[in-house]
Parts: sequence; structure tokens; C-alpha cells
Amino acid sequence: MAHTVVGRPVPGGEAWARAALARLGRVAGVHRAGLALAEGGGRRLLFTASDRDQQRRVEWCEVDAYEDVPLNHTVRTGEAVVGSLEDLACRYRAFTDRQTPKTHALASVPIFAAGQVLGAYALFFDTPQRFDHPQRTELEDLGARLGADLRRVQRASTHAGRSLGAEAVPQGAHAATRSLAADPRAVAEARRFVRRTLAAWGVEEDTVDNAILCLSELVTNAMIHTDAGCQVRVVLDRGVLTTTVRDGGSTVVVDPSNVRVDPLAVHGRGLQLVDAFSSRWGSELDAVGMTVWFVLESATSPVGRSMLHPPARQ
Repeated sequence: MAHTVVGRPVPGGEAWARAALARLGRVAGVHRAGLALAEGGGRRLLFTASDRDQQRRVEWCEVDAYEDVPLNHTVRTGEAVVGSLEDLACRYRAFTDRQTPKTHALASVPIFAAGQVLGAYALFFDTPQRFDHPQRTELEDLGARLGADLRRVQRASTHAGRSLGAEAVPQGAHAATRSLAADPRAVAEARRFVRRTLAAWGVEEDTVDNAILCLSELVTNAMIHTDAGCQVRVVLDRGVLTTTVRDGGSTVVVDPSNVRVDPLAVHGRGLQLVDAFSSRWGSELDAVGMTVWFVLESATSPVGRSMLHPPARQ
């Protein structure tokens, strides 16, 4: 399921998207190229393709990141998916059945920078491909170059003081935001805020407990790494809870695929807990600070769903 959206992934991202699609279209044997960028805590993807009418503006559509297609798998895992349509049909039959006879092979490759997957690109080939080691390396390098370009756009277009509360919320979703001062008591305040908010939304108790456990680690890290405080935001969208912590000055990007276990590192163990209890999590470093998010599934209890009322925006 997809629908067109007006918003772009980042201000100034239209020029990046046009340049990226043009670069992808020059790869030998490619008759169509697509771009997908993660948004909404990784639950949704913004997608656009070279065969759309991009004359006035780049036309993005919003798609569910859980749909079982190669591009979504690449964004979620950071793994490339390549092969002929025959090769891919065993795993992605519904997807391959939708392709035109012109497509003989597909490459879905991550777009990454600063230790994280920002999205992915897809190449639809009208000729068979070998996908040997040199070609795979070339495709991965292209993903890195696209990611580096996108990071430059993100940094250049990020404004100081950007608020989580000003970010768009999916239609029908519930959202609440709290700003926290750089104070040792901020972790306890964040816990109270999230527990009170999620209880009002009818979120099941186990999910609340897991959210607070993960949140405590992220707010603690934000207080350790910056003296500018942080913001906490919770969004409940169709039973999926996304919790985001944004600080104003930490400088280390966390790579969720490379979390090391160190028995002496208290906060390392905490990140292990985030990795263990959340469905997905990740981080983004920009010119202003660090944003870290995690997702918990099946967030509302049957009672909560029946009693849930739209909350006041906070």
C-alpha cells in the first residue's frame, strides 16, 4: 500500500534525489531506478523512481517498510539483494510477478553514511547480470557515494533548535513530546512522562515497561554526552510505538548492527538492552545533534484499543 506525499525527505533533498536518479540511470543496462529513504522511525519509507513525472518536483510516495520486497529488506537489514528475477522469485514471488517483461535482473543496495543505513536504491536491468565481486563492489561504492551526498544535504539543511514536536505525525497517530533540561533528574522525569502518556493511550503494561527500560538508557546517554539537554517523543501509530530521543550535542553515531558486548561498559550493556527489547532501532547524527529511536510492536492492549481517545497534542 502506498500513497503520494508532498513532503521531501529533507529540505533541499529534491536536488539530491534528481542527481541520484540521474547517476543511477547511467549504470549500464539499467532501464529504471528507484530510491527509498527511511522515515517515521523506520516503519515507513519514502520512495521515488526514475519513471515518474519529476518535471515540477520529485514525486515521493510513502510505503510500508514491512512489505516483503527486496528494497525494504535492504533498508531494514543493510544487506544488498541482487539476482535475476528467476533467482528472486523463490523469496519475492509477489514482487517479481509485478515486474514488466523488460526487467531481467534487480539490484537492491543500501545507501549508507556515518555508520548507518539511510535508505536504499534499486536498479532494474533489461539485460542479464553476473553480479560478480567487482560489480557488487561497484554497486556498494555507489551506495556510499549517494549516502555521503545525502549527509551533506542533511547537515546543510538542519536548523539549530529543530524540535521533535514540530515533525509531522501520520494521520490518526498519537504523539507527545517533552523537553528535558541537562539535569541528573531528567531520566526520572522522562520515565514519568512516558509512563503517564502511554498509560493514557492504553498501551499494554509489558510494552510500557520495555519502552521505559530502553528510554532510560538513551536519555542517560544524552545527559552524559551533551550539556544541552534533550527531547523525548513517543508516537503510537497503528499499534506500533516509536520512541525518539534527540540531544543537542553528542557526536558519536551508534551503529545498531555493530553493538559490542563489553562486561565493563555500563552503557554498552544498556544499548544491548535496547537492541534486545526493541523491534528496530537506529541513530542519526546531523549538524545539530544526535537523534536515536527505537520501535516496539503490538503496543496497544485490547482494552486500550477500545478505550483509546485522541490525546491533546503536547
